[in-house]
Amino acid sequence: MNIYIGNLAYSVTESQLTEAFKKFGEVVSTNIVTDKFSGQAKGFAFVEMSNKEDGIKAIAGLNGTRINDREIKVNEAKPRENRPRTGGGNNRW
Repeated sequence: MNIYIGNLAYSVTESQLTEAFKKFGEVVSTNIVTDKFSGQAKGFAFVEMSNKEDGIKAIAGLNGTRINDREIKVNEAKPRENRPRTGGGNNRW
């Protein structure tokens, strides 16, 4: 089960998240999302748990708790949407 964690303090590390979530079951992976240019954390992350039951327990147990003095929001991650690329360049004809 893939879990979204929001409202993370920028100082939170992947190992801190792994430690918090492994209390509820096996953690497959942890990924704190960072800005691709600056490397600065964006304040959210994803944790993948080995099964849905453990994921549901982790969501119930961790949503609203505090890590590094910030109350985190924890819920099931939604599938990524396919958004059209907008180019962003100077496309004048």
